[in-house]
Amino acid sequence: MREVLVAVALAALAACAPGKAEESKGTDAAPPAKAETAAVLKVTPELQRKWGVTVGPVRRVLATSMLTLPGVVALDQTRSAQNSPLLDGKVVSVRADLGQQVRRGQVLVVVHSPAFAQAQTAFLQAHARRDLAAKEFERAKELLGQEAIQQKEYLRREAEYEAATTEVGLQESNMHSLGVDHPRLSVLLNRTTGAQKDLSDLAEPFLEVTSPLDGRIISRDVVLGEPVTPEKVLFVVSDLTTLWAMLDAREKDLPFLGPTSRVSIRSAVYPDRVFEGRNPRTGDVVDEKLRTIKVRVEVANRGLLLKPNMYVQGIVETPSATPHEVLAVPEEAIQTIGGEPTVFVLSGGDRFTPTTVELGERTGPNRVIVRGLQGTETIAVKGAFSLKAELMKNSLGGE
Repeated sequence: MREVLVAVALAALAACAPGKAEESKGTDAAPPAKAETAAVLKVTPELQRKWGVTVGPVRRVLATSMLTLPGVVALDQTRSAQNSPLLDGKVVSVRADLGQQVRRGQVLVVVHSPAFAQAQTAFLQAHARRDLAAKEFERAKELLGQEAIQQKEYLRREAEYEAATTEVGLQESNMHSLGVDHPRLSVLLNRTTGAQKDLSDLAEPFLEVTSPLDGRIISRDVVLGEPVTPEKVLFVVSDLTTLWAMLDAREKDLPFLGPTSRVSIRSAVYPDRVFEGRNPRTGDVVDEKLRTIKVRVEVANRGLLLKPNMYVQGIVETPSATPHEVLAVPEEAIQTIGGEPTVFVLSGGDRFTPTTVELGERTGPNRVIVRGLQGTETIAVKGAFSLKAELMKNSLGGE
């Protein structure tokens, strides 16, 4: 009885098969790429360009040692600045906000400061005394030539002129320390020309707090009307296009670290991005508790993706102790298919064969191939993900 049922089932399947074949013949649309066999994917050159597929040879590179160090992102202290008022006062204007991009010299805050007005008055008074001393000294020269005054009087006026000139230099230096440049001092001095009022009336008490560099405001702690002192940090401005990666190295890693080491920075937030590291600096002190030493690396922060205090990994590449060549392919060329690392080998110009490989260590931006390739193949070095997606689509369609 069982044999009869099996025979009937086979006959029914045979009867259904022609119908499916006819149905497939009635479909006019052809897929843009097709799997000719279970192991070959055909992709025309036009589709390769459209999908961003780039091919290249499997390369032999000099083996390097790879060291992975944990760390965090920090501000580049040479490109960061705290902004504080240089004198006591009260905030009358706030002209910048958190996250804003500012330029060097841009006014961030205006503070009403009586002490600033006093500094300007002292500067104007010093100039007035110097001008008067200069006139008296010139007059003394004439009188001395006419023997109308004694040498002692001439020397006294000369000393007064030199002292007044020194005082002008001191007051001018004080104004520069408060952020007032030469053009603004010239404007201040021009107010005294023909002025009949007291010099203190010519001074303005509004002290401007400006940004010392181009960058972004990453911290703000000021509100309108707030009394402030020089100890108060109003803004922190930093150029975020370059950051520091502060990495933790173990004592046994020290022989592999040096100024010529190549360092790349990776973040779990951007798994497909590699950030270039420059100028690695190894610290001189080992932490007595953690037994680690700090390694500081400059990082080019393209697109401002990295943020201070973000966790990262530093991949340090150093020459191998025993130099030798290995097969290597770019990380982007490797895809995981069926749980196995796979690369797409090109043949005939439009046929890609997914080939399972065994991976070794990283070497720079590449990955060592231990087994699976001979070194003479041409593979998809970019756009391999698109090939994987097409292969998966064809596989699911076949099922």
